[in-house]
Amino acid sequence: MQTISETAQLLTALAQQNALLSQILDQLKQPKLGLVETPSTLWIYANRSNNCPWYTIRDGEVLPVQQSALTGYLEELKFERVERRGKEVIKLQAFIKGDRPYCVESGHDSHFSKGLLSSVAMVTPQQLRMPITIAPQSGSDENVLFCRMFVGSELVRSSYDEQSDWRAISQSALSNVKAARGQSEN
Repeated sequence: MQTISETAQLLTALAQQNALLSQILDQLKQPKLGLVETPSTLWIYANRSNNCPWYTIRDGEVLPVQQSALTGYLEELKFERVERRGKEVIKLQAFIKGDRPYCVESGHDSHFSKGLLSSVAMVTPQQLRMPITIAPQSGSDENVLFCRMFVGSELVRSSYDEQSDWRAISQSALSNVKAARGQSEN
């Protein structure tokens, strides 16, 4: 049985530890000094139209993304009408917070989007509070790109077919992300 003195010492030690952890967190939140990348959102386009699974565009030049995966916190999923190559199209945009903000964009009905949506719909909001990893995976057809999603080191195994109810899957995925971020449904 602990004495009052031992309990007081333990509480003092815990308070000191908490103060040190707060200082460490404050340091981690400080911006990097020196030459760094601009903190603006880096847009990554997931499709195989430029002979690579995903790429960015800088000053009109296509730059393949060399890394095979992106890890971060899934902040938002949304469908947007945008103009691409002179046509209005619908894109799925996944906003991910990592070492900087990222947006991974793909066609709303592409295999990449379907894989991402079905994976996000399968996990719990609690799992989405942890970092996820998304990785493009080329299909055997030169135009097909799949999306693999991991929570921690575990691959989320999701499947879909021609009969999949994409409206329900999309709503479930969007709801999971909103619940994970503590947002109420509108």
